[in-house]
Amino acid sequence: MKTIFTYTGIRVKDLEKSVEFYTQVLGMKETGRGEIKAANGQVVSLVSKDGGPELELNFYGTGSKFATNYDVGEGIDHLAFKVDDLDKALDEARKLGYPTALEMKGETSRWAYIQDPNGIFIELFA
Repeated sequence: MKTIFTYTGIRVKDLEKSVEFYTQVLGMKETGRGEIKAANGQVVSLVSKDGGPELELNFYGTGSKFATNYDVGEGIDHLAFKVDDLDKALDEARKLGYPTALEMKGETSRWAYIQDPNGIFIELFA
């Protein structure tokens, strides 16, 4: 089977706070919003660049069979975002209330993690 990866959908606890994080902290652009009537939910689509991979934020309201107890990440390990300047990105995130959760350095690379409003780890690397 040949497939083409098109997007990642994650369930969020607070849709607007999550949109704010991904647009203001990570600089993503909102490309659409919709209602998922069959699931009593809402969806927001985001991209980092036109034509790039899409991140879909899914929120399920009270009474939805999908509005189960929230376990951080539900199997998602982390989402990775490339940045031009890691120190600047971490400083901007910190100023917006998202401190560095973990910073790592290899022989030829350096990366760090912050957490989104849902507790999902976000890897930043240059």
